[in-house]
Amino acid sequence: MSWFKKARRPIATPVEPSRVPEGLWVKCPSCSQVLYEKDLVKNQRVCGSCSHHFRMSASQRLAALLDDGAWAEFDRNLESTDPLRFQDKKQYRDRLAAGATATGLRDAAISAVGRIEGIEVAVVSMEYGFIGGSMGVVVGEIITRAAERALQRRIPLVVVCCSGGARMMEGVLSLMQMAKISAALARLDRAKLPYIAVLTDPTTGGVTASFAMLGDLHIAEPGALIGFAGPRVIEQTIRQRLPAGFQRSEFLLQHGMLDMVVDRRQLRPTLARSIRFMAAEPAAAAAEGAPLEVESAR
Repeated sequence: MSWFKKARRPIATPVEPSRVPEGLWVKCPSCSQVLYEKDLVKNQRVCGSCSHHFRMSASQRLAALLDDGAWAEFDRNLESTDPLRFQDKKQYRDRLAAGATATGLRDAAISAVGRIEGIEVAVVSMEYGFIGGSMGVVVGEIITRAAERALQRRIPLVVVCCSGGARMMEGVLSLMQMAKISAALARLDRAKLPYIAVLTDPTTGGVTASFAMLGDLHIAEPGALIGFAGPRVIEQTIRQRLPAGFQRSEFLLQHGMLDMVVDRRQLRPTLARSIRFMAAEPAAAAAEGAPLEVESAR
């Protein structure tokens, strides 16, 4: 009878907790190579096997570009007032709070003044982790002030673009920033001060339709998605398949939309060489080693 029979059960092997700390290894999405996080950081978050460029935060980009990873930060306390009291699935103010918690910033850009190989420059670095790096009133004001600061100091301006486009939660107020920034860049152009746009993955929407494509020099990282509408939207509109690599930086370089595609590890010397070529006077002034006037320093 069944109660005289012993049920056979497999021997359970105790499961030990993993001894490998989380975040220690990263798998490359391009070549599937498993990378040691510390080695990836040393290599400026570029895969040593296939040169895939991982995304970087705004502060990581500044640290990689500027001498000694040091800069003076401006306009840090600017934040949106939620002018439209916008709400979709979430309230806009809650999205702002979530972005601030995730990034430690009050909006999607950092404005700084630092040096690239001894040359004083104004730099804006956009933060994709804050609501997709979208451009609202605050981002527009930060970039406009950076252009005005560059004009006042007679130094070049570099903007590292990384954005999903204009921020719909601020409606037409967001779209107005396209014209405002463009006007500030026009004043910089009349003063014969160089403006360099660095386009990273992704650079799309209203950012591409304005300041990202108004540079004296356009430099993109390898494999970056750059365009106005996304590939799926375009395919659904024209009902055709797009060419291979469409809207990637190499495709745009081939079709005359960019000046160069530069590996991130070579970006700093490329910027310095370009600025020296375009702006001999600012470079010479910075070479004298005049101290930076800072609002707040990192």
